[in-house]
This record gives sequence, C-alpha cells and structure tokens, in this order.
Amino acid sequence: MRVTVERAALLKALGHVHRVVERRNTIPILSNVLLRADASGLGLKATDLDMEVTETVAADVPQPGATTVPAHVIYDIVRKLADGSQISLETSADGAQMQIRAGRSRFMLQALPETDFPDLAAGEMPHAFTLPAGDLKRLIDKTQFAISTEETRYYLNGIFLHAVDGGGSGGLLRAVATDGHRLARVELPAPQGALGMPGVIVPRKAVAEIQKLVDDGAEEVRVELSSAKVRLTFAGVVLTSKLIDGTFPDYQRVIPTGNDKRLVVDRDVFAKAVDRVSTISSERGRAVKLAVTEGRMTLSVNNPDSGSATEELEVDYEASGLDIGFNARYLLDITNQLDGDTATFMLADPGSPTLIQDREGAPALYVLMPMRV
Repeated sequence: MRVTVERAALLKALGHVHRVVERRNTIPILSNVLLRADASGLGLKATDLDMEVTETVAADVPQPGATTVPAHVIYDIVRKLADGSQISLETSADGAQMQIRAGRSRFMLQALPETDFPDLAAGEMPHAFTLPAGDLKRLIDKTQFAISTEETRYYLNGIFLHAVDGGGSGGLLRAVATDGHRLARVELPAPQGALGMPGVIVPRKAVAEIQKLVDDGAEEVRVELSSAKVRLTFAGVVLTSKLIDGTFPDYQRVIPTGNDKRLVVDRDVFAKAVDRVSTISSERGRAVKLAVTEGRMTLSVNNPDSGSATEELEVDYEASGLDIGFNARYLLDITNQLDGDTATFMLADPGSPTLIQDREGAPALYVLMPMRV
C-alpha cells in the first residue's frame, strides 16, 4: 500500500476514529486502526467490538492496499507533524511495518494484517430516518447527565430512544435517561420514518461519541436501526454501535401528574443561590433544604462538621408552605439544562417526586426525587 494524504484531513479523521480505541486492550488488533486505500480514498476504521467508527478521506493512492497500525500512536504522530504537510504512508514488502513520511520526519510503525481486524457486521437495519444534527444534539445534551453509571442496572446505562404517537403532527421522537434519583425526558416532532421504530437503549460510550461527532458540524444525521444495533451517518463519518440488550423501565409511571403546588423561580438566581449554600454541604450528603412559603423561598444547608448556610429568594408561589430537600448537584444539573429564564417546579409533598420544566408543557421535562433533610 502506498498513499499520500493531507495532514489536516488525516488528523481530523484519526481524531474521530481513535477515540473508540481503548487505551488498554487484551486483544492486540483492537489497539489498531484499519487503513484501507483504494480508488475512493483512504478509509479508516476503529472498533472496541461494541462500537465501530469509519471515515473516508480524500487521498492520492498510487498503490491500493490495507494494513492496521496502533491507533493512538499514529494519531499522536500526525498531530505533532507540521501544519499543511503532505503525509506519505507506505507498507513494507512483507506487510509487517508501515512507514510514515512527512517533510524530513520518518516513522516506522509495527503493523498487523488487516485480515485479523474484526468487522462489526451490521446486518439488516429495517428502520431509518434523517434528522437535523441540532435536534439530535438537543436530545442528547438535555438527557445525557441523567444516565446511570451503576453497572448492576445495565439497562439504565444509556439513553432510551423511541417514538410515541401524539403531538398533533403525527408522533414524537423521545429520549429518556434516568439513574433512579432523577429522570430527564426530551421530545421533538418525529422525523419521517421514525414512527414504528423499536424502542432502543443507546449505550453511554456511544452517546458520548455521537455528541462529539454532532459538535463537528454535520448538517444532518441519518439514523438506521434494528433491535440490536444502531448506525448513524454524519458528513463522511459512520458510527455503528450495539444497543443495550435490556428492557427500559416504564418511566411514565414515575412522572407525577397530580402535583398541584406550582413554584416559579428565576433560573439563574436560583442556580447561583443553590451553588452558594451548597459550598458548606458535606461531599457525602449534598442535601439542600427548600423552605417555601407564599412569595418566598429559603435555601438552607446544615453540616454538623463545617457549619450552616441560608439564603432567601423571592419566588412566585401561592400554595401552602412546604419544606423539601434535594441533592444540590442534581438540582444544578437540571437547572443547567433549562432554556428559559425561569424554572417551574410542580411540588406535591416532601416525600414525592418533583416535576421541573422551563414552563408548563415545555418539550423537556425533568423529575427529581427529594432527599430527607
């Protein structure tokens, strides 16, 4: 194989694919990136057996061929080469090494044969739809923080993506994530072809990768899925991932419908106040107490080891007085996701879940379990 490629294009593609590769691997070939040169350019592929990313870059290919080299090493080499340089990649006659040349720099990397490289066979993907990258980014950004990191409840280690009837315009595409303490649900009008798709749980690592690829500025994203795998096609980059094989719990049951105590606060003022009083809370139990009376809220934190803190805010609240406690970090996570200037809390009692939105009827909805204080 002999190929010449522009540094910027190669670096960008390696940046996308090398992130999939784990730093420590028991199987040597999984530490490598597959390079395949043919008439269409230089194709790169990396996998961790659960997820695979492929990308093709324009290249001058005098001699087609394929090989695999250590992903993080080639990425670091290309990153450190001079801007604007042309990079030449050439495999040795026996295929055991690959030479990288740019300007006066020469590198020889150990190569492994491409025949050993695993293929994440995607199989049939019966459901497909296209949605604007901004919409996909919104679905992920607004729910990702609530993904559980507890390995025992593996079915909560991802975002549950599914289509539901309703919304007036022929259905909604919904993303839901929960860790048992808080729940995030975001919806948008279902794109053409999304209705009828199976409900799928996209794993946490794939979600983080999709988020980075969306940030790279693709206009639209094509989503194809079966009950076991999902494939997303961005501008030139294809990500295929296995889905979590499990049943997502019936989240609708935990979304409260009868909460009648309505509290409206200035989002920014509230978030800063929570941040200030929680400075005093202990790392183990970051509880902040909200004492709400008509027109006023008092935030307080009591920590026997380091002292106490209180702050008063003016709020819009007309129901009977209520004292309720929440985890300060969870409160901040949710208020950071809200788009509007205000946050609307629908409360019931100190032991029941609370509903939080920008405004009533907003497409993003959050549920937070209270803490004993």
